[in-house]
Amino acid sequence: MIKREAEKTILEMAEQFKVVSVTGPRQSGKTYLVRALFPEKPYINLEEPDTRLFAIEDPRRFLQKYPDGAVIDEIQHAPELLSYIQSIVDVRRDTGIYIITGSQHFTMLEAISQSLAGRVGIIHLLPFSYMELHKAKVSSDNLEQTIFKGAYPPLYDQPLVPEKWLNSYISTYLERDVRKILNIKNLSIFQKFLSLCAGYSGQMINYSRIGADCGIDHNTVHSWMDILEESFLIFRLKPYYKNFRKRIVKMPKLYFYDTGLASRLIGIENSGQISTHPSRGFLFENWIISEFMKSRYNRGKDINLYFWRNNTGIEIDLIIDHPDGFIPVEIKSGSTFSRSWADSVIHWKEMAGNSPKNSFIIYGGNEFHTINDINIVPWQNIGNIET
Repeated sequence: MIKREAEKTILEMAEQFKVVSVTGPRQSGKTYLVRALFPEKPYINLEEPDTRLFAIEDPRRFLQKYPDGAVIDEIQHAPELLSYIQSIVDVRRDTGIYIITGSQHFTMLEAISQSLAGRVGIIHLLPFSYMELHKAKVSSDNLEQTIFKGAYPPLYDQPLVPEKWLNSYISTYLERDVRKILNIKNLSIFQKFLSLCAGYSGQMINYSRIGADCGIDHNTVHSWMDILEESFLIFRLKPYYKNFRKRIVKMPKLYFYDTGLASRLIGIENSGQISTHPSRGFLFENWIISEFMKSRYNRGKDINLYFWRNNTGIEIDLIIDHPDGFIPVEIKSGSTFSRSWADSVIHWKEMAGNSPKNSFIIYGGNEFHTINDINIVPWQNIGNIET
C-alpha cells in the first residue's frame, strides 16, 4: 500500500469531529484508505442496490444495525441518511463515529451543509501526488511518462496499460456518472465537450467558443463545467487581482486534476507523443499546479492558489497566498534554463513589493539555479516548495 499524505489529516479529523467526510473522484483510493485507517468499523457500500434500498426506505433501522458507527461508502446515493446521522451524533460525546465517502462533491456538500454543519471534518482525496509516488519508489524520472500516466491509484497498484485503463475510466465513470446527473441524451456532444475542456488545460476559459464548437449555449457550458468541477475532474484557477484592480485579467484558467486523463482526452496515445505535442507546455503547467492542489487538500487546507495576468500579457502562472507573503511561481516545461524566464517574476515582485526569497521558477530540467534571488527548481523537487 502506497502511504497517503492525507492519512494524518483524516486521523486528526476523526479525533476532533464526530463525522469525517472523504470526497474525491472515483478510483482515487477513498475506500481503500478509510477501510485501512478504520478496520474496526463495519463497512457499508451504498453502491450495492439492496443495501442502498434499505438505507433509503428505512434509514433509522438501517443505522440501528451499526450502534458504534461505520464506514459508509458513496453516501451520495442515500443523502437521507445524513439527517439521521445528525440525530445520532448530537447525543454522543465521542468522535470519529461515522466515516463517510462520496464521489459527487455537489451532492455531498449540499446534504452536509443542511445536516452536519459543525459536526463534520471534510477532506478531499485526489489521485496520488508525485511525492507519495516518489516516497514509495514507484515514481518515474521521465517527465513525459509522469504526465501521460497520471496518478490514479489502480495504475500503480496493478499492472495496467495507462491508455486502456484511462479509456475505460472515461467511458464507465465520466460518461455514466456525469450523463446521469445532467440527463444528457446526445453522448457525442458531451464527449466533444470533454475533449475541448482537455484542450483548454492551462488556458483561460472561453465559454462562448466552447459552446459554439459543441453546439450548446453559454449557460449549458457553465452547467456542464460546474458538474465536472464538482466531480473532482477539473478545477478553475481564479485570477488574483486584489490591490491590482485595474488592467487585470479576471477570467479563470482551466485545469484537470489528472494529466493522464487530460492527455487521453486530447488523443495522446503514449508518452513519446507528449515531447512534440503542441499542448506539452500546458500539460506540464497543469501537472505542476495540480500537485500544489493535492498538497493543500492532503493537509485539509483551503485553496490559496491563483494566477496573475495583466492586459499587456505579463503573467505569473501561480500565486501562492502564503501567511508570510505572496509567492510567485513561474512554470516552464523546457529542460534548459533560460534567464529570460525570470522577467515576469521580476516585474511582479517590483510591482507587488514581494520578498526576493519567496519566488520560484519550476522547470522541466534537473538542476537547481538562482537568478536575481529567484529559486530555479527542477520539477521533481516540487515538494520542496511550501504552500
